[in-house]
Amino acid sequence: MSLSLFIARRLYRDSDGGKKVSRPAVLIAMIGIAIGLAVMIITVSVVIGFKQEVRNKVTGFGSDIQITNFDGVRSYETIPIVVNDSMIKALYHYPEVKHVQRYSTKPGIVKTDDAFQGVVLKGVGPEFDNSFFQQHLVEGAIPQFSDTASTNKVLISKPIADKLKLKLGDRILTYFIQDNVRVRPMTIEGIYQTNFTEYDNLFLLTDIYTVNRLNNWEAGQVSGAELQLHDYNQLEDFTYQLADDTDKKVDEYGGTYYVQNIEEMNPQIFEWLALLDLNVWVILILMVGVAGFTMISGLLIIIIERTNMIGILKALGANNFTIRKVFLWFAVFLIGKGMLWGNVLGLAFYFIQSQFQLFKLDPESYYIDSVPVSLNVLYFVLINLATLTVSVLMLIGPSFLITKINPATSMKYE
Repeated sequence: MSLSLFIARRLYRDSDGGKKVSRPAVLIAMIGIAIGLAVMIITVSVVIGFKQEVRNKVTGFGSDIQITNFDGVRSYETIPIVVNDSMIKALYHYPEVKHVQRYSTKPGIVKTDDAFQGVVLKGVGPEFDNSFFQQHLVEGAIPQFSDTASTNKVLISKPIADKLKLKLGDRILTYFIQDNVRVRPMTIEGIYQTNFTEYDNLFLLTDIYTVNRLNNWEAGQVSGAELQLHDYNQLEDFTYQLADDTDKKVDEYGGTYYVQNIEEMNPQIFEWLALLDLNVWVILILMVGVAGFTMISGLLIIIIERTNMIGILKALGANNFTIRKVFLWFAVFLIGKGMLWGNVLGLAFYFIQSQFQLFKLDPESYYIDSVPVSLNVLYFVLINLATLTVSVLMLIGPSFLITKINPATSMKYE
């Protein structure tokens, strides 16, 4: 063990019961480190959790990538394209693709005796992945969707049901305007609520056969195909790859294929989420700065209080670099203890919030009803390493104070 490390360990062990001035300085420094690190862990876990929750809800309604008709982009009154078995098999040949499902949409109106609501009837087939809606199901069950027969059953959102005073099992009338008004009676099989107001107030789910008949489409024609990826991080690269292979190709009825990912279809939402990253960086910099400056003040107090010891070490032949290393090692011990408590506080918040959802949010404003948290192990380790590194680097400058201490002066009154 080096001399610097040995003396630093003795100082650290003596700090709790040692000098009257250094004890509160050491305590304040460790509290500053602990609070700063805990805030950073909580901030990052909340922002990551929030972004994942919002992204999952957007992709739950529209998947990661959609292939639609180029002429019908950004309209729920869609122009069809052909998505047949051979095309679906071709899409599954891409290793990035996890799941493919067809969908068709038709805008209309749900009307009761007291009120009405504009909606989009979304038809899906038997291959539909209902895990997202199963997770947010409030009442009833998700219908068995078909592409060969009409079930006349519908999955409706709770906000629409509440507004129209509908309940499970009620028969509703949906109106669709084309050359003339067409009426389609349906039975409410299930009620869902995602708290994503923009979509909860819009979508009703039924079988794709019904919607295709309302649109008077030919066999094989649908509004588009939705693709789920194994890894969301590959979204941008795979979108370009799929677009190169698919865009501008024409189906047998003249429809032109067009590829878009969920971020391109909802730029306002994902730009808003991207702004959260800036907030995180601001908080991280402020917390590291506060923790570092707290540690600097504590170290300066300890150096001043240990002036006599520094003088004795210099008189015995220790150089400035060796003595500086003593106090830097001592600071590392203090920072480590503060970081330990900071990790305990941050992880405690994460586990309590993830299990009990104690802190609530207004779903009308934030799309979720409680503060979401997600622990990324890589970010957790990087935050700890960055806190330790930056804190120690910030102490290198103040440690030069040791070089100004003269042995004769410091030992004069001992």
